[in-house]
Amino acid sequence: MMRFAVRVKPGAKRAAVGGRWEGALGEALIVAVQAPAVGGKANEAVRGALAKALAVRPRDVVVVQGERSKDKLIEVPDAPPGARERLRSLFC
Repeated sequence: MMRFAVRVKPGAKRAAVGGRWEGALGEALIVAVQAPAVGGKANEAVRGALAKALAVRPRDVVVVQGERSKDKLIEVPDAPPGARERLRSLFC
């Protein structure tokens, strides 16, 4: 299982995963998505962007905390081999 914090930037010009943010949940990965923060659209976009970046299925990316916040706690229950290394590389 893999758990980590993210800082979401909804309404961005383009989707991107990468960078570091010191937020409410500690050190967090920055995830920019084009979707607005309305009706769960940004959460779905975040799950999709993280799934692509970590090479997992979107349904395997779970928002554990922060459904209605820019600061979220994410869990990937069955992270494949190499996912932790990919995650670490995204924090740069």
